Amino acid sequence: MPLSPDIEARIQLLKDKYDAMGQDLLGYLDGLLYADYLTYWDYIHLDTLLSLQNPRTEFPDEQIFIMYHQITELYFKLCLHELEQIAERAAEMEFICARIERVNRYFVNLTHSFEVMVDGMEQEQFLKYRMALLPASGFQSAQYRMIEMYATDFEYLVAKDVRARLKAEGVSLEEQFEHIYWKAGATELATGKKTLTLKQFEAKYTERLIALAARNVSRNLYVKYRELEQQGADVSTLKEKMRRFDVLVNVNWPLAHYKSAVRYLQRNPTDIAATGGTNWQKYLPPRFQRRIFYPELWSDAEKEEWGKSWVDETICK
Repeated sequence: MPLSPDIEARIQLLKDKYDAMGQDLLGYLDGLLYADYLTYWDYIHLDTLLSLQNPRTEFPDEQIFIMYHQITELYFKLCLHELEQIAERAAEMEFICARIERVNRYFVNLTHSFEVMVDGMEQEQFLKYRMALLPASGFQSAQYRMIEMYATDFEYLVAKDVRARLKAEGVSLEEQFEHIYWKAGATELATGKKTLTLKQFEAKYTERLIALAARNVSRNLYVKYRELEQQGADVSTLKEKMRRFDVLVNVNWPLAHYKSAVRYLQRNPTDIAATGGTNWQKYLPPRFQRRIFYPELWSDAEKEEWGKSWVDETICK
């Protein structure tokens, strides 16, 4: 049977494509002819994926703990996939709104999924197998730090008690990095010294994170928002999406962690230190950190009450 016009047209397009690259179309057609059909399990590397859970103890719930954190990191990668696109392109309202809506959806799913951690493991098992994980900690998630650096100006990640002074002094990015807010959350409860958890993280990621922060000085999401605003664009829709992003990342997500920490680690009169000795009692609650990506998008009253309603409704009820 003769080839249909549609097939002939596609072959011609393929020939044009490969001719433009100096490639032989027949060789690629032979490759297509000899190639096997793609399968679902090969495409997503299913066997490899399912082999990546390697517990260090015999407690069954450790499998849940590992898989949940792996799922979380994949969601973070989805977020970075969207934020990187925003950073790399010129500011365009429709494009940015669509990508931030995706990121917001990812964080909604992340926050809801934390019930797997809050209610989905036996406390007795957790308090035993966690001791085999030292000094590893979810604190060491570099992708989460990268999300923050794509989201806002670096100054808003600096600890709030030194932020104004460092800005006035015009210190380098490296100096600001030494005062980034999350370092205070990885100190030994008794001595105030850096934990091994933090030392490991700094050794592996400091250079990479500072380089990313430097690249994003002129291309983070807050910069893109201000560019559109200066161009006279109607930023009202984007503003609401960014406010939601701010709450999801800086209130809902850390407080989902806080709820889990209360569930598994809080004891009266003494709380149990988190894995790696991180100071979760002061590090996680947004009311202590008052970390806000976009301060200009919030009223003074809203900033003063930052995170309070979530605590009242979810932790104190």
